[in-house]
Formats: sequence, C-alpha cells, structure tokens
Amino acid sequence: MSPRPDQYISLSCLCVGIGPGGSTSMLAQVTILDVHGRTLLGTYVRPTNPVTDYRTSVTGIEAKHLEPGHSAMRFSDVQRLASQIFQNKIIIGHTLWSEFSVLGIPHPAVDTRDLALYLPFRTHIKSNAPVIGLQTLVWNFLERKIQEGHQKTSENASACLELFKANAGTWENFIQEGKWPCSLPPDQYSRCYL
Repeated sequence: MSPRPDQYISLSCLCVGIGPGGSTSMLAQVTILDVHGRTLLGTYVRPTNPVTDYRTSVTGIEAKHLEPGHSAMRFSDVQRLASQIFQNKIIIGHTLWSEFSVLGIPHPAVDTRDLALYLPFRTHIKSNAPVIGLQTLVWNFLERKIQEGHQKTSENASACLELFKANAGTWENFIQEGKWPCSLPPDQYSRCYL
C-alpha cells in the first residue's frame, strides 16, 4: 500500500561547531515542512555547549541568532517537538543520517527518503561520489540554483520536498516492488535508524 501524501515531511538542519577547532557538529537551526511546504517547525536552537565555530560563511549563523531573545528554542524543546512530528511520518531530506545524529532522534530506515542515497540520481549524473550535494541535485533535476550565499534550512527543506515529489512515483514503485532504491548510509550512523 502506498503512503498517504500527509505522511511525508521534509527535514533540514544546520549546525555550528563545538570542541577543538569546531570540528564537532551541534544543532543550530532546523526546519520541518509538511508535504505542502508549510512549516511545522522552523527555529534556531540554543547551544548546549560553547560554540567554537559558528560556520558563518556557510550557514550565515551568528552568535545573536542562538540567543533566547532571538527566539532560539532550547534543544530539549526542539527535540521533543521534532520527535512528536516524526511519529508515523516518512522523512524526506538530504544526508538524513547527519540530521538524525544532531537531533538525537533515531527513525525507521524504511520511513526515510534520502536524496543523497537515491541510486537513480547517481546513475543519471554518472557519479561515484559517496554523496552528491543537494545543490548539484537541484541543478541537475530541477534546473535551478539554491544555496547561493548562505545555506538556509527552509530553502533546503523546500528543495528536498520539490525534488522528491518530482520523483515520488518512481521511488515509491521501487519500494512497492521490494527493490529498495537507495544505498546505505555510512556505517557509523547506524544508531540513527531503527
């Protein structure tokens, strides 16, 4: 049986860096959209550890965005709300393993549609890269540009949704036929899937 349209949601996160050199990612912004592109959750997230790299050149995030006065939510509240939204949903995104990792919320692998792992995209682009960037996928399949300047979770989540919807029929047919059309996420993120 095919999923109902209202079962799909799209997820995108941006992170800042903590620890030496800012090499460890910590959630700083999240957007979750419903299948119609309406925002179910869209917020900055207050840091739970000292930030050593805001990654501003990529994310556009500055210290002021993560302060309570800038409507940044506490991580525990974001985690609770996201967990509720995820219940019985199929999550669309790009490199979902990294999103689940920073959110600290595992999700059933069968209920994910990860654009970074979708094999027909790799075949079409003729790429052996472990991950094809979202920007490249959107350019190749939707013929438009995203992520010019800073990345935005709202733009990324919307692009993921649009790209999936353009390929949903074929994708879901593969699954109905028992042919999972995606490669596996990196082994070290197996804990992110149920």
